[in-house]
Amino acid sequence: MTKTINGFSKLSKQEKINWLAEHFSTEPQTFIDEISGWQHPDPQVQRIVDGFTENAIANYVLPYSIAPNFLINGKTYAVPMVIEESSVVAAASSAAKFWQERGGFHAEVLDTVKLGQVHFRWFGSAARLREVFPDLKSVLLASCADLTTNMEKRGGGVRDISLIDFEQVEPNYYQLRVAFETCDSMGANFVNSVLERFAGTLEDFFTDYSALSDVERDVEVVMSILSNYTPDCLVRAWVECPISSFADLARSQGMDAVTLAERFAMAVRIAQIDPYRATTHNKGIYNGIDAVVLATGNDFRAIEACGHTYAGRDGQYRSLSSCTVQDGMFHFELEVPLALGTVGGLTALHPLAKRSLEILGHPSARELMCITAVVGLAQNFGAVRSLITTGIQQGHMKMHLTNILNHLAASEEDAAAAQYFFQAQTVSFSSVRAFLEERK
Repeated sequence: MTKTINGFSKLSKQEKINWLAEHFSTEPQTFIDEISGWQHPDPQVQRIVDGFTENAIANYVLPYSIAPNFLINGKTYAVPMVIEESSVVAAASSAAKFWQERGGFHAEVLDTVKLGQVHFRWFGSAARLREVFPDLKSVLLASCADLTTNMEKRGGGVRDISLIDFEQVEPNYYQLRVAFETCDSMGANFVNSVLERFAGTLEDFFTDYSALSDVERDVEVVMSILSNYTPDCLVRAWVECPISSFADLARSQGMDAVTLAERFAMAVRIAQIDPYRATTHNKGIYNGIDAVVLATGNDFRAIEACGHTYAGRDGQYRSLSSCTVQDGMFHFELEVPLALGTVGGLTALHPLAKRSLEILGHPSARELMCITAVVGLAQNFGAVRSLITTGIQQGHMKMHLTNILNHLAASEEDAAAAQYFFQAQTVSFSSVRAFLEERK
């Protein structure tokens, strides 16, 4: 029986489900019933969700959680987070409460520049291209005036165009690197529309520019597209307090406050010098960042790609956070690029994304950058604090206990007994299974 199909996208949703059940499931009716059950009860909402992508057959559900008590720049937030990892929201909430009592989090946007590129080949001399570039730049800016008018009214638009010469590594290859300000929108469609206009204008310029020779008219546009690497769309978040503020936490772990603070700083320093540790360290940061990005309808894949590139900007992959312990003060900060939007795209379409922004007080893109960076910093603080004290598994596995019990199909009575028993025991899949078997 063939498992290939033509015209799959033209089938109705139910026809798609039926075809999959027939060709790919050993229990077709169970498959149909289960997949068909993951639909939103409101048909209008389901139509909106189906429109986000191609060939949608169901909704894949992730928990929508709230981390309260985030004091950021003097304002308190309850932060929506979408993530399936059991300990993340608990760690964020714990860190938020810890720092709420120590002056809260601080954050500032350093810049909001986003970038796009037109990649092209030019077969004249590099010197000649640089000579005509000022004229080309003027023509490019004039050519997109109709596309940028509305954005300019909001304070955005094209900020600059640079000519980048890659001749030394790839013959005849050049790039227009374009800087944009897109205000409260992430701006991908705006950026790409302008860049594609620039691509056509670039070709026309070399055809029409009277001072060029025949060889110098030969230009080939390879592609035009935004870049998800936005090193100047940057936000900094930090916390600081007297080292003595760690006294209670340190005492509970059998150490003094200075020892705890210095051990924390050393753990962060290790992530600065060792890429193996830095990768996991930064993954912890993105546990927090991604969860907020998803909850607000932004693109977590673009955010992560940019952040990881930024972490390796000096040629070695490093921690995105840093820590100093000096003159009796503890200072922990995160600097990360975050190209976020609060208008347009899924932020306006996804019902829960709209509610997330409502819960956050309808923030501007700059405010959302600050909130998101702070949650990343809080997550990193919680992870490092656990690593240098109790270890990561104690808290993580206790939060994971519910998932294990569900996986083992424990009854409500057995689950309650397990929750009580494992308050003072090490949680593992095998230990939980053994506990349940003993109760049979």
